[in-house]
Amino acid sequence: MKARVKWVDGMMFVGESGSGHAVVMDAAPAVGGRDLGIRPMEMLLLGMGGCSSIDVLMILKKGRQTVTDCWVELEAERAETDPKVFTKIHAHFVVTGSKLDPAKVERAIALSAEKYCSASVMLGAMARITHDFEVREDA
Repeated sequence: MKARVKWVDGMMFVGESGSGHAVVMDAAPAVGGRDLGIRPMEMLLLGMGGCSSIDVLMILKKGRQTVTDCWVELEAERAETDPKVFTKIHAHFVVTGSKLDPAKVERAIALSAEKYCSASVMLGAMARITHDFEVREDA
């Protein structure tokens, strides 16, 4: 895997992935940024959410669950002092579908967290990660 991060100006950078996608990153105004892009630590948190959501959806589809919507709401705390790593992360999954089995949803989340999501495993080496979920029936 390769990536490139190029300085634009001020504290703004453009990150380009090896797969050809780009994202703008910027710092907070308090440290010279102009708040024109996502913060790098926010991107780490989003990466974990995306990684685990992909896992959960794939596992549920393999388990023949009919999922119509899925999202994860993430909340993180950081250390007070540098390097200000994440110390706690909570992931709340919401899965909507028809006749979903809550036990299968719970298992999918656990498998992602413990086995498949490399972002969760890496961040979990520094932070205490917790999960919960809710299942919503299609109207």
